[in-house]
Amino acid sequence: MDRTAYFNDMMARLEELFYHELSDCACWKTEFIGIDFIQSRDIQGSTPTEIIENCIREITTAGLAKEISYSIGGQDILLYVRVIGCIHVAKETALRQRGIKIYNCPIINMILDQIIEKLNFETTYVAGIEVDDSKNECLIKSAIFESPEKIGNVCDWTDQCRLIDENDQWTTVKC
Repeated sequence: MDRTAYFNDMMARLEELFYHELSDCACWKTEFIGIDFIQSRDIQGSTPTEIIENCIREITTAGLAKEISYSIGGQDILLYVRVIGCIHVAKETALRQRGIKIYNCPIINMILDQIIEKLNFETTYVAGIEVDDSKNECLIKSAIFESPEKIGNVCDWTDQCRLIDENDQWTTVKC
């Protein structure tokens, strides 16, 4: 067994245990997996685009993924990331074979961590992870909230966003 397979198997087992943890608190802590790598790099930038692109450069240069693309939409709160050739796809495949819904991605953890740390964004949220092991590709949907005011924005991952207006009423706008 090669070392990468060993570590992916070990990480898959840990995530499986967190997934089944009864208080349902441990799996949320997995958002910190992977961030030590990116925090050891000197990521610079003053915008989400600069931070994301500098993270991508470090991640791909290190060989953790072959290619990463992204888009930001939904009034700057939706972050779509496509990862090709990720070193962790074997972990995701093992989890799926064990009946575990994939909920953690070290690659997106790194990017979201740097957006929070470098830009002082309020919070982030991973809304969905789709893995196609036959293509060695992952699609990740995340929300990035710059300020408490933007946390009130809710998107359905389409071209429509629902915003809370000044009267605390929902209104729908095209993103």
